[in-house]
Amino acid sequence: MAFLGSRAMFQCIAPHSSLPVTYEIIKDGNILIATGTDLQGGQPLVYSLRVALTSEGTYHCQAKTEGGTRISNSTRLSVVTPASNTRVTSDPFPAVVYEGSRLVLSCNVSEGSHLSYTWFFNRKEVTSAAFPLLHNTGNQLVMETVSPDHAGDYYCMAWSRVQDIRRFSSSSEFKVSVKVYILKPTIVFSISKEGTSYRGNVTCWSSRGTPPANFSFLVDDYEVESVKAVSSLSARFSFAMVPGLDMGMARCRVKTEVQDLLSEPLSLEVVPVGGHVTLEVEHLFRADSKLTAAILTCQISRGTFPFVSWLLNDSILPLETHDSHLQLILPHYALTDHRQTLVLTKLGPEEAGYYHCRVRDSYDDSGTWVESTAVLVRATGSRWDWSLFQHLQTRAGVHPGRVTKFFMATTEVISLAFFCFLFLCLAVGLACVYGMLDQKQVHRDPSMKNFYHHQMCCLCIHIVKIHLMSSSLSCPDDNAIIPLSELPNVTFS
Repeated sequence: MAFLGSRAMFQCIAPHSSLPVTYEIIKDGNILIATGTDLQGGQPLVYSLRVALTSEGTYHCQAKTEGGTRISNSTRLSVVTPASNTRVTSDPFPAVVYEGSRLVLSCNVSEGSHLSYTWFFNRKEVTSAAFPLLHNTGNQLVMETVSPDHAGDYYCMAWSRVQDIRRFSSSSEFKVSVKVYILKPTIVFSISKEGTSYRGNVTCWSSRGTPPANFSFLVDDYEVESVKAVSSLSARFSFAMVPGLDMGMARCRVKTEVQDLLSEPLSLEVVPVGGHVTLEVEHLFRADSKLTAAILTCQISRGTFPFVSWLLNDSILPLETHDSHLQLILPHYALTDHRQTLVLTKLGPEEAGYYHCRVRDSYDDSGTWVESTAVLVRATGSRWDWSLFQHLQTRAGVHPGRVTKFFMATTEVISLAFFCFLFLCLAVGLACVYGMLDQKQVHRDPSMKNFYHHQMCCLCIHIVKIHLMSSSLSCPDDNAIIPLSELPNVTFS
């Protein structure tokens, strides 16, 4: 093998031949290329050939003497043309495809032979280990299923080698763009006050996809406005708004060259804040049944865009913003659920007191507040004062919350209730067995009836005493007969 334009050296020698020896270099069996005579011996025929495209072929040497002609083995000369004018093309072209499509890049040259190809992606050599989804086949780089990770700059190198010499030609960088399909759009709605009027604001966006895209604002399936988003996948629409009036169902539509998607419908009715506002308190206990935290929830009967403000002992708790999802306002306070839930992570003296919430429309800073009644939240570890409880009941506008006479963990209540129920079942069962075993004895001796009647009454009274924690009930005399109608009117709860 020899590069085009280089020189190939041929040497023809027939040792131990009688002199003189005539050498001939022949191409393809019949074309004489060179000849020479060795008169002294040991003088081979050396021929230097400048390689051209026509030089490719099979060469052999003939040595002629008086004794005959000897023919050498054949040698094939392959002409290697170095690559030139290398460039990258794509199918499809241009190389702008959607994810999931098939893309083939080709490394083409104006001329060249005996070529090998090396591909580079973002200036890193493409190998099966580094890029398993890129398949190098001949002069092509095949991507069966394009993903966004395949977007970038590609170039190729076409090269050939003769012995230890390698000649190559590189293409310029070729850009591949991968478009991402747009997801179903999302629509959100807000309202703002401008002077004495109100403006509705609808924002449409898609969380994934490749712009550009056309966004349309529809009300009751009628297109109100349309814009083209070039650099992002969002659009904003504004329109006149009247609180309390149902202005229809809104949708967003997003269209690309291959997609047409609609958002979920969204009602454009704004209900002003009103009705009743109540405050609920939930206490949280540790594993050892000690009170550790409290959750206060402001329940609003109606209102599309409520803004909730929290007060402790008639002082407004300091706040940061209007719409944070989870917001710390003080070291042991946290807001969540659009400010409708206040979490007290510590119940110390500073956190104890009367809490209440108030609500107004978020879009109207001068709107009327609707307030809940106050709820008392006590500090951890403090004892309950029943005089304070009676004071709370009589205090106007104050609801004591979920206050009970005995603060008891849920597990303790369940255990005590189960014990009482088990004891009651055991007592009734024993009474039934007792009555069945002695039924015959009663029939044999009628005088025993009053005795068993007496025992049954005492058993029932003892059960009632245990349930009611009362000592005012006692068994009658042994000879007394108590009709069932005269038993205490006791209700089990």
